[in-house]
Amino acid sequence: MLTLAAAFLPFAIVAGFTPGPNNLMLAASGANFGVRRTLPHLLGIVFGFPLLLLAVGLGLGAVFERHPETHAVMKFVGAAFLIYLAWRIATASPDTADSAMGRPLTFLEAFLFQWINIKGWVFAIGAITTYTTVGGRMSQELAVILAMSVLVTIGSTSAWTGFGVALSRVLQKSPRTRRVFNISMAVLLVLSIVPVMM
Repeated sequence: MLTLAAAFLPFAIVAGFTPGPNNLMLAASGANFGVRRTLPHLLGIVFGFPLLLLAVGLGLGAVFERHPETHAVMKFVGAAFLIYLAWRIATASPDTADSAMGRPLTFLEAFLFQWINIKGWVFAIGAITTYTTVGGRMSQELAVILAMSVLVTIGSTSAWTGFGVALSRVLQKSPRTRRVFNISMAVLLVLSIVPVMM
């Protein structure tokens, strides 16, 4: 299992820390609302994503192989939701931190978002198909993948929230700077959809 952990860790770090919908939304939320108000959003990801990974490991990914239209529908629902969130971020009033985006995502919204998060599905299916073997060891391999994913998810969500909070000091200086930041985050959020929609 140590060999699996050593092989899986670089994959998990790259996938977990690179910009994607969760990380970009956390940075925007951290910048606009601070750590305390972003915490439910962060925890929704920390609890929601491993559950998605577990579901894929227990066979949900096979459903998509038998019914590819289900996967296509989920991709488009996820993309539509991300475009809606990007619009909320881009059109937020820059006058005060409280008005940006209206409010942070709740625990439940962030938790449920994992089920339509395109990058999350790509990661989960890639992790399970690449780092597990068919046979009696799969449950142990899945346990290692889940444990490491939880640790990386805690690290990446904390880092991106902290990045947003650090930026908030700069953004508080001018409504124009906050507007540029929010529009930039919205554009990046939409662009994060492109690679997985191809």
